[in-house]
Amino acid sequence: MINITFPDGRVKQYITGITALEIALGISEGLARNVLSAKVNGEVIDATRPINSDASLQLLTWNDPEGKSTMWHSSAHLMAESVEHFYPGAKFGIGPDIENGFYYDIDFGERLISENDLKKIEDKMLELAREKQKYIRKEVSKPDAVKYFTEKGDEYKLELIEELEDGQITFYESGKFTDLCRGPHLPDTSPIKAVKLLNIAGAYWRGDEKRKQLTRIYGITFPKKSELDEFLVKLEEARKRDHRKIGKELELFTFSQKVGQGLPLWLPKGAQLREKLEQFLKKVQKEAGYDPVITPHIGNVELYKTSGHFDKYGADSFQPISTPIEGEQFFLKPMNCPHHCEIYKSKPHSYKELPIRYAEFGTVYRYEQSGELHGLTRVRGFTQDDAHIFCTPDQVKEEFKGVMKIVMIIFKALEFNNFTVQISLRDPNNKEKYIGTDENWEKAEKAIIEVAEETGLEAEIVLGEAAFYGPKMDFMVRDAIGRKWQLGTIQVDYNLPERFELEYKGSDNEKHRPVMIHRAPFGSMERFVAVLIEHTAGKFPLWLTPDQVIILPISEKFQKYAEKVFSFLNNAELRAQIDDRSEKTGKKIRDAELMRIPYMLIVGEQEETEELVAVRKQGEGDKGKMTLQAFVQMVNKEIEKSLEIN
Repeated sequence: MINITFPDGRVKQYITGITALEIALGISEGLARNVLSAKVNGEVIDATRPINSDASLQLLTWNDPEGKSTMWHSSAHLMAESVEHFYPGAKFGIGPDIENGFYYDIDFGERLISENDLKKIEDKMLELAREKQKYIRKEVSKPDAVKYFTEKGDEYKLELIEELEDGQITFYESGKFTDLCRGPHLPDTSPIKAVKLLNIAGAYWRGDEKRKQLTRIYGITFPKKSELDEFLVKLEEARKRDHRKIGKELELFTFSQKVGQGLPLWLPKGAQLREKLEQFLKKVQKEAGYDPVITPHIGNVELYKTSGHFDKYGADSFQPISTPIEGEQFFLKPMNCPHHCEIYKSKPHSYKELPIRYAEFGTVYRYEQSGELHGLTRVRGFTQDDAHIFCTPDQVKEEFKGVMKIVMIIFKALEFNNFTVQISLRDPNNKEKYIGTDENWEKAEKAIIEVAEETGLEAEIVLGEAAFYGPKMDFMVRDAIGRKWQLGTIQVDYNLPERFELEYKGSDNEKHRPVMIHRAPFGSMERFVAVLIEHTAGKFPLWLTPDQVIILPISEKFQKYAEKVFSFLNNAELRAQIDDRSEKTGKKIRDAELMRIPYMLIVGEQEETEELVAVRKQGEGDKGKMTLQAFVQMVNKEIEKSLEIN
């Protein structure tokens, strides 16, 4: 007999070899129908796999992230089976689940496939799903695995098998399709009730531009047609909010092939938006005791070898500038933290000076493959709102809390009200990915977990997602249409201070090693602006928007009064412009609405005579007439409320 512990703490005895699905069936048939997979001792497995020892058990359904993951990965196999039905001889690369659905990379040979072909594949998937095909797991020896895919002629699977050890290879069969896969999978295809194949893209095999480009098909499935319908509505809304589309409409940024892929050019309004964000954070940082620093865009390769970035991320960075200059090999800066370490090291420090907080809006460069570039969210050059705090070990938790406070100020000012927190720790089973001693990692991880507990912050702990030099706390934001974005990160690092031999003199007159806290509340300015655009649909908070007010004279006769109004607003430090086009007022209003300008001031004969303005608010319409002084007071009050300025 084995003891099974459930999430509510109950413990029950079952016979050895029972499956999670059988346990669910013993509880209720309704529950069993909804079980997609199971988590046994923290590992997600097939609900049909035997449990042979005492274990904690969580039955996973569509309401669990791991349940969705299981369904979507199983759906990738179902899509592959359907593709194979229409395109015999197609070869398959990888087919993982992703945050919203799944994809499969496929080599169709000389055959062409277009968006028009997706409907027949969808229909076949639904047909096969209704057959309740079982997902059958088989352990396969390496020679047998090689033999199977050699006979099938699938070189992509053979390459993957070569990297696996004998005894660790499993196949999954469903219907007429067999795939190399670790799983887990659904018990059968019956939970898949709604299917949508979303789009087709190109993807180089193993992400290598020198290798063959495969066809990547993206899709998503649901257990109910109504949920698919709801998703498609959100998808359409997401398309409307696409930051690339809105960024072009609002004239915020552009790209140029001559400048280079993945290198954004900020237009005047976009630069103004970025500058306001920077000014806002600089003000918050100044009040929190940060000192600004500036570092160069390149550095000696030895700097990044010392930090470990070259060894860990050299392949993801631009390669060193080929010709050494006076014996030095230079590298485009991939990270700001090594430079800040050298600033700290430029003079001796006493414990009385700590904490020392260096802040910089530093531009860094990472090599992203062209197929992975996407607007501002994936670029090759971006600016981080980076800061590094050097403190004593007993200051770590208070400094960490101070950074959390800054993150909360930013989220409130920018109306990101729905967020969760993830604590990312080292993978204890894969320690070679990280630098530093177990002792340093244990201290750093303990500090972050204790801060979360002391502040009452609910946080999900995830293994294996730490930075290579230390654990971190990430803030995951849900935008206005429910999509999740990672914004803001705080990291505790005992390791870089050791690698750079950083010191301070303690109260005992001995030398000690400081602890380093890395933080970036925005993360990347480019990515943050992209998320902000999509979250707000381009309707930025009043304090941030590039154009706060547009003045609409109803005819040329009132141009001088419009200029007088403009001058008044400019002196009051409100950002305004005049629409002096020879267009009807109605068209000017519609155009101002499309440009998401918060306030419109219409001026004509009565307004000029009485020295008033007729106020319209974006999306709300007429707000009546008022004096300029009253309008400025109203706007400033709205700004102060959103920024909590006392």
